[in-house]
Amino acid sequence: MASATAAGDAAPPDVRLGPSPLLEVSDLRVTFHSRAGNVYAVQGISFSIEPGQTLAIIGESGSGKTVSAQAMMAILPRTAHVTGSIRFNGEEMVGRSERELRDYRGRCVAMVFQNPERSLNPTMRVGSQIAEAITTHLPLDRKQAHERAIELLRMVRIPAPERRFYEYPHQLSGGMRQRVVIAIALACGPAVLIADEATTALDVTTQAQIMDLLLDLQEETGTALLMISHDLGLAASYAEDVIVMYAGKVVERAPTKELFAGVRMPYTQALLDAIPRIDTQPHVLLPVIGGRPPDLSVIPAGCPFAPRCPEVQQDCRDQAPPLKQHEPERWWACWHPYRKGAGQ
Repeated sequence: MASATAAGDAAPPDVRLGPSPLLEVSDLRVTFHSRAGNVYAVQGISFSIEPGQTLAIIGESGSGKTVSAQAMMAILPRTAHVTGSIRFNGEEMVGRSERELRDYRGRCVAMVFQNPERSLNPTMRVGSQIAEAITTHLPLDRKQAHERAIELLRMVRIPAPERRFYEYPHQLSGGMRQRVVIAIALACGPAVLIADEATTALDVTTQAQIMDLLLDLQEETGTALLMISHDLGLAASYAEDVIVMYAGKVVERAPTKELFAGVRMPYTQALLDAIPRIDTQPHVLLPVIGGRPPDLSVIPAGCPFAPRCPEVQQDCRDQAPPLKQHEPERWWACWHPYRKGAGQ
């Protein structure tokens, strides 16, 4: 980790927006060790989330957002080395034993994964899978767990929950399977729910239904919601605050309204330009971000986005810009920020 710290200089500031964080991440770094060398997947990110808040972490595949979420859940493989701090209600989670983390997962923080087919056991009835999650963490007997599972199926708006309890995953639609996964995540009443690309595999109509469901459940329970996505449009519709990650780092953060009123990081603007629009002419190719994200086994000296950036200048190649607060509640890491209409 020494080289990662040196390349990143000082730890970036904690860009919390409120006085009482529920989950607080400070200078989180994740390095994967292999025979081929180290991969610096997450390089010193810091943020916090409060009860009832909806925070979105946005970025391309390989930006480090899912690895960050897995670090918060303490479900990374043994090849991962985690440093920094992950505090839940003020208690440090990094370095805890597996036995201690079992209570943390599910009861404190839970995760909804992208693909419900991989999250559900095809050989078990869906109700039994929910009941298993309940009895793992709560002192309930079999009958009570059964009743709680049916209540959760009803809560996530699955029709005829008493009948669906006895069905197998293949008997449900994709949207209903994802609702079962959400029910499992909510089984023990977690304070923080992480939704990792939870709607990506679904059609647009079902995506909207699942997101509306998550927000309704959040309002009912006060759960903090952390959305992991590559979709800036999704963040614009549902999140209160947005963090943009690139090459393992936070490169921009702002309240949602302020971010979309004036993007500063050219990478964020490129993601925004790639969103399909209704007024796009037929047969016109969508804008794409040229090039590829950097190889995270070698940390570049300059801005990691420099080889792909239309605004790049020599100082971008020479030195990586730090994440700094430039405006009230706005942070970005760019020497030459994008300003619409400013001629840049």
